[in-house]
Amino acid sequence: MARTAAALHILVKHQTLAEDIIKQLNKGAKFDVLAKKHSTCPSGKKGGSLGEFKKGQMVPQFDKVCFTGELITPHLVKTKFGWHVVKVLYRT
Repeated sequence: MARTAAALHILVKHQTLAEDIIKQLNKGAKFDVLAKKHSTCPSGKKGGSLGEFKKGQMVPQFDKVCFTGELITPHLVKTKFGWHVVKVLYRT
């Protein structure tokens, strides 16, 4: 079972914006550019990079996607912080 993961994310307040961001990514937009433009999380300045983190470090909904979701594919996740577009880079 994976113990760590690395992910990028973009945090926004509205589901419609998050869905639009996923459409842009699927059309070839760069994740880091969209993160810098739209993310309300401080990680947006770093292109959305959260670096590597351990299982259980993130809120449950976010953690679940990072440790079970498909790699590289953008995922839509709702947490108490808002709507996240999550791209899982790898797991160890």
